[in-house]
Amino acid sequence: MLILTRKIDEEINIDSNIIIKVLSISEGQVKLGITAPDNIAIFRGEIYSKVKQETIEAFKNSNNKPMDLSKLKINNIRKLKDGH
Repeated sequence: MLILTRKIDEEINIDSNIIIKVLSISEGQVKLGITAPDNIAIFRGEIYSKVKQETIEAFKNSNNKPMDLSKLKINNIRKLKDGH
């Protein structure tokens, strides 16, 4: 794990096409802006984990062949309520 210290308006570049910018810091929260190509899926960690777990559970309850979770792409997640 790479650990960096950044101030407001400073950026982190990943490869040549992903930029993470610190937008604000207040009350123990950091607001980040992420610029990346459209083909790069970006998820909050807890959303990704929940969707991954629900996908695994759905597979366990089906008779289908295993799916490659590394190719999982979910678009336009606005809200994910518990149990839905």
